[in-house]
Amino acid sequence: MTGVHVIERDDFDALLGALARRSYTIVGPTVRDRAIVYDEISSAGDLPIGWTDEQDGGHYRLRRRDDEALFGYAVGPHSWKQYQLPANVKLWRARVDQDGGLSEVTEPPRESPRLAFLGARSCELHAIGMLDRVLLGGVHPDPADSARTEDVFIIAVQCGQAGGTCFCVSMNTGPVAERGFDLALTEILDGAMHHFVVEVGSERGADVIQEVPHRAAVDVDRNAAQVVHARTASQMGRELDTTDIKGLLYRNFEHPRWDEVAERCLTCGNCTMVCPTCFCTTVEDVTDLEGEHVERHQRWDSCFTIDYSHIHGGAVRHSPRSRYRQWMTHKLASWWDQFGTSGCVGCGRCITWCPVGIDLTEEARAIRDSEERPDAND
Repeated sequence: MTGVHVIERDDFDALLGALARRSYTIVGPTVRDRAIVYDEISSAGDLPIGWTDEQDGGHYRLRRRDDEALFGYAVGPHSWKQYQLPANVKLWRARVDQDGGLSEVTEPPRESPRLAFLGARSCELHAIGMLDRVLLGGVHPDPADSARTEDVFIIAVQCGQAGGTCFCVSMNTGPVAERGFDLALTEILDGAMHHFVVEVGSERGADVIQEVPHRAAVDVDRNAAQVVHARTASQMGRELDTTDIKGLLYRNFEHPRWDEVAERCLTCGNCTMVCPTCFCTTVEDVTDLEGEHVERHQRWDSCFTIDYSHIHGGAVRHSPRSRYRQWMTHKLASWWDQFGTSGCVGCGRCITWCPVGIDLTEEARAIRDSEERPDAND
């Protein structure tokens, strides 16, 4: 299903109205707590109009643009992972009998909400696909995957501005979404003109667009969109050489660079919380004050917490060095062995939201340079 159309800025609310009439709850970007986050929205007025984000290692600031762009930012701390793998899910509840056994075990209903994701970037669409493969691709699908991708209406937004920590071009995940969406928007601002070039990616996308005032795109519109795409691809704030990245990290398991990064790493887990593909969880059992009921919850966890690798006898990865090495090597190397792809989409969130500005592209480069120039660590 293909087709390219143009929607004027003044008609954008008609697009949201078409989704609302289909009983979709629209989730999109909005400004809150001095960041651009994903939350429920009802109109274009809820979007981060005229805002952009300034990003670098350990640095995120909102600042005003000189125009009224609706999507003139890169990515914020939120990802769509919070809907695929919620941070806290009740698995079951039971009554504790007098003999200590469990009865009246009940599981909460797992009805998927009817969601529409507005503003998903190409890197995020790749992340959604990766996470679905992890959560749903095995013999035992994850019970907390409450929003199956095929049930979600996705309106992608082609990036019009790369962030200071973006490197999706290196990972072949952007900045232009080619699949995985129902509609894909490219925002065009040129003087007094403000409109969206819309690519249709599914039958239900075509159905929605029929209820929105639009016109067929012409060559000028297509060319304007291509200019935006090319400009964004040239703006990447970071770069990662992925040539034999798996072999590089496997060969350097005892590299001294791991000690250097461990001296800075706080093992806070920020990088895993903001990462759109990290999926570590733990299970907790809690009781009420009287001890009559017990609940089991699945919660987000992180390979940076010392308890995550705890087995009888102690933690397997007891040092910051081993935990950072585990995270980076899994993300860029052993993920290939498990799932047939990289675990990184180049969104740069882990760099931006690291309190001390640790940069995995810099760490990979340092290890590669030491192989190419053995005196690089002198």
